[in-house]
Amino acid sequence: PGDVTLDPDTAHPNLLLSPDRKSVRFIESRQRHLAASSRRFTTYPCVLGSRGFTSGRHYWEVEVGHKTHWALGVCGDSVCRNGEPAALPESGFWRVRLWNGDRYAATTAPFTPLSPRVKPTRVGVFVDYEAGEVSFYNVTDRSHLYTFTDTFTEKIWPLFYPGIRAGRRNAAPLSICEPTDWD
Repeated sequence: PGDVTLDPDTAHPNLLLSPDRKSVRFIESRQRHLAASSRRFTTYPCVLGSRGFTSGRHYWEVEVGHKTHWALGVCGDSVCRNGEPAALPESGFWRVRLWNGDRYAATTAPFTPLSPRVKPTRVGVFVDYEAGEVSFYNVTDRSHLYTFTDTFTEKIWPLFYPGIRAGRRNAAPLSICEPTDWD
């Protein structure tokens, strides 16, 4: 269900969350006066969901609109939060990303290029913890983008990376939205 919100204690200092904690955008100046948190990302500008999963099936959708850079997915509880993590499955990150406006990939090692038929403006993320699957869907044309299969051994968290601003072209936020009624 649409109960995913963002956790301000994990947000990189250059990320600004909306008051309802449903959207995030990159800002040029680091925020001061943030609560100290060992859970905060200090190098990779991402933010996690406020609820992690150790079982069950979970689905959420994110409005990516016409952004030129973003990444979505999940990460493990023990990932590196300060320093430059290798954001790959081996280090606890399962993500799909867009960069340069038109390059999509699943962040495997090496990256698996993706070629959506229609540019996604909304992406669905489906986690089946027991099956070890993280699947990504292009909600815009109801197509499957990619599925990671792995074995989860710890709590995993929804991950959101709105991308750096790249001028004004990527300034729009990533927004968690009510899931589409697929019927």
